Amino acid sequence: MTNVTVTVNGTSRSAEVEARTLLVEFLRNKLNLTGTHVGCDTSQCGACTVHLNGKPVKSCTMLAVQADGQNVTTIEGVAPGSDLHPMQAAFKECHGLQCGFCTPGMVMSALGIIARHQGRALDEKTVRQELEGNLCRCTGYQGIVNAVLLGAKNMGVKVA
Repeated sequence: MTNVTVTVNGTSRSAEVEARTLLVEFLRNKLNLTGTHVGCDTSQCGACTVHLNGKPVKSCTMLAVQADGQNVTTIEGVAPGSDLHPMQAAFKECHGLQCGFCTPGMVMSALGIIARHQGRALDEKTVRQELEGNLCRCTGYQGIVNAVLLGAKNMGVKVA
């Protein structure tokens, strides 16, 4: 067993894990942060996307020990209290979700897209291209793309 300490959503958290424990398992099973979903276990669907030191990663392909000493943001840490983050509100407004299973990963990926495109206009083609690593089985992607663009706009990002 190995002790892992990670700053998650601004709070230092520690737990004993086996060396083979995936980050997604650590978050869900050890820290009870169940907003990060396990979809495919092969990094194909993106449901497990979290931010590691501000960058999106698929937590089903990363070991918890690799995150030791790092900063992790999960969907629970995106907005304070019961308020919605502008991106979460946009997903609600644009019907960018149906069952909601993929939504946390989509929101985390969308925030990563915005961070990567700071200072540049964001357009539909770019959003579609960058969301290719996230799968949704319920919706057409148009609502999701619309949500990302509205969320970006509501965050002060120029949208083309």
